Amino acid sequence: MMRRLLVAAAFVLAALPALAVNPDEVLDDPALEARARALSAELRCMVCQNQSIDDSNAELARDLRILVRDRLKSGDSDAAVIDYVVSRYGEFVLLNPRLRGETLLLWGAPLVLFLAGAAAMALFVRRRAGQPAGSPLTETEKAELERALKGE
Repeated sequence: MMRRLLVAAAFVLAALPALAVNPDEVLDDPALEARARALSAELRCMVCQNQSIDDSNAELARDLRILVRDRLKSGDSDAAVIDYVVSRYGEFVLLNPRLRGETLLLWGAPLVLFLAGAAAMALFVRRRAGQPAGSPLTETEKAELERALKGE
């Protein structure tokens, strides 16, 4: 029974998001810490690439978390912190890229692909609707069908 409970607890803990923020990184001011966590959740770990710096244990992610907290302590706004990190690492550091000229293709591609797929599907269905389902029966096939229906 105890073993099952431990296994269940392990599964529950594995399902929870793993925050990699170390205790020595946490700010004393709860409001600043909340801002730092929110900003860290928006920034991509450049090593892991599919995790935020808040979730990553990579050294670079730790350095970025400390950088974010230092900038907040120095009085920067959230936007200024994001702009500073983007100026150093590029737009790729944002998990949710901004809507700008250079990211327009990134944002528009799903819609364009969906519309192209829908148009192709409509064209395919329209062309199939005009075609007969099969070829007409030959005279031999008609005769065989007649015999089969009569029971011969």
